[in-house]
Amino acid sequence: MSITSPKPCSRRATWAGCPERASAATASSSDLRFLFALVAALLLIAGPAAASGTASPYTVTSAEARLEPDGLPAEERRVELPFRWDHAFPGRGGKATYRIALPAATAPASEPAALLFAGVGNQVAIEFNGTPLAGFGTLGDPSYDTKGTPFVPVAVSLQRTGAAQELVIRTTMQRQRGAALATLQYGTERELLPRYRAYQRWRHTSVIVNAAILALMGCLSGALWLRQRHALYGCFALAALSGLPHNIDRVRPDMNLPWPLWGVVIAVCYALHIGLITRFVLLVLQRGSAGLVRALYAAMGIAVASAIASFVLAWPALWTAGLVLLNLTGVACLPVVARSAWVERRTIAMVLLLAGVLAILAGMHDLLLVRMGLFGGSDISQTPRAMFFFVLILAGLVVDRYSRTVADYGALNATLAERVAEREGQLRVAFDALRLQQQEQAVLLERQRIMREIHDGVGSQLVGLLNVVTQPAPDRAVVEEHVKLALDEMRMAVDSLQPTHDDLATVLATLRYRLQPRLDAAGIALVWDVGVIPPVAPFSAQAALQLQRILLEAFTNVLKHARATRIVLHARWQADAQPPRVHIVLTDDGVGLRPAGTAPKTTGHGIANMRARALSIGARLEIAAVEQEENAAGGTRITLEWPGAIDCPQH
Repeated sequence: MSITSPKPCSRRATWAGCPERASAATASSSDLRFLFALVAALLLIAGPAAASGTASPYTVTSAEARLEPDGLPAEERRVELPFRWDHAFPGRGGKATYRIALPAATAPASEPAALLFAGVGNQVAIEFNGTPLAGFGTLGDPSYDTKGTPFVPVAVSLQRTGAAQELVIRTTMQRQRGAALATLQYGTERELLPRYRAYQRWRHTSVIVNAAILALMGCLSGALWLRQRHALYGCFALAALSGLPHNIDRVRPDMNLPWPLWGVVIAVCYALHIGLITRFVLLVLQRGSAGLVRALYAAMGIAVASAIASFVLAWPALWTAGLVLLNLTGVACLPVVARSAWVERRTIAMVLLLAGVLAILAGMHDLLLVRMGLFGGSDISQTPRAMFFFVLILAGLVVDRYSRTVADYGALNATLAERVAEREGQLRVAFDALRLQQQEQAVLLERQRIMREIHDGVGSQLVGLLNVVTQPAPDRAVVEEHVKLALDEMRMAVDSLQPTHDDLATVLATLRYRLQPRLDAAGIALVWDVGVIPPVAPFSAQAALQLQRILLEAFTNVLKHARATRIVLHARWQADAQPPRVHIVLTDDGVGLRPAGTAPKTTGHGIANMRARALSIGARLEIAAVEQEENAAGGTRITLEWPGAIDCPQH
């Protein structure tokens, strides 16, 4: 046994049978040790600093051991700590008993002591001065593996005074599980407890945080892949999730899967994790020939096969060869990243180049120092910490792509807003032009209507008047009648130009105003009975004019032929009718219609014109005699039913 200055060393979890404990080999190359120390510093993953104290605890670096490997005879010898079981007996399990003499106390102990193991296992039972002190798992149980840096308090009552303390450590190991007895620190509990907490904080807690972030980013990448089906996100999701078993194994002592089945799962997932991270780098850069990608997939397949075969055949060198192949594949992809960084000057390529170099150096560190134990060995795996940089890179890519997408949508919205404004301007101009055309067309149609009314109304009367006055002896009464009719037509044409505002009562009142002088001159009394007529659907000037002409024709017939003394006009709105309609009745007390069987006195077309005008506005016209006494004619009744105001066809 020898006592040296403190040298922190921690037993870590495995790379599917790749131990992460310190090696017993001594340093053979100071340059390489300096290189790997520099890598650790760059990765910011150096082990925790030893806790400061007023006194330094003792560090044990050797022990008397009884080694019993499976399939080989037992042997007893002194071993230097840290002692790597897998290096001494590759591919074999077994058990070992270590006996260590600790310094004697010169005075009775006044405070509890403690043991701080940098690494021990896989299953452990500890005795102190012949008394069972602590245990981690059940000896020989393959479902348990001691993790972290075990801290074992030693009560004051167990400590000897004036004699060496006897420490016995019994361990059982499973093949390829990376069991070892690392350096051991012995001192007071007050001195070692801060160191233990520092180890837990920097080694145990950091692994949990790394695993949680991997799981989170893996799930996020998987969700992005499900939404976008982008190979980049799918690749990283698989890479992140396949890296979880390795991290879980480093902190959880008991697993549902026994060893070596759990070791196979860790090794296969670790091979996929390394290979998919390399593929992720090529996908980010969108570089890499088809041959390089096929070589990468082939290396992943070979590494997976070698991991499985290594555990099945109990041949650790196969898994070591698979790790070497994965590292060589990463080195082969490095020139592609370097060319994209230095030739194309891509920022993301420069970041990936730095992360890739660190990952390759970390892989070399873990392969040579941790797994193979060369150059003095190491107990801390750097690859999981190096892989964390790729998590940050993915997070940066997601943020960058999201920012660019938001910016693109903003630019698109601005472009669309400009186009919409442009289209609105064009539509506004087109609408203004259309409205102007409609106004011009309305004016033109109104002009045509006025011209037609003058031609058909006033013009026809003037033509008739011209025929009368050109006769050798024109009848003055006939001339006067034609002049009055021409004036009535002209007045109605002028009235049709006035806005009616859907007010039928106003149209009827205007007609009464025009006819009242003629009725008074003829001595005919007019009874005007027009009820409240609500505004009906908008009707055109042509419809109003046709209605006036129907009633004017009826009044004219009474003036010319009926010899009446009284005219009654009733107008009502029949809301309960189907459909609702205007009901107008014009009744006179004249001689009435000619008796049946008698010859007509005139050959005029007045009644026929009235029916035609009623039909043109959708109205129903009835003309019937009024019975004053039995079998005697007593005037005429004209009934007009108009179902609302309907635009009159222009003809």
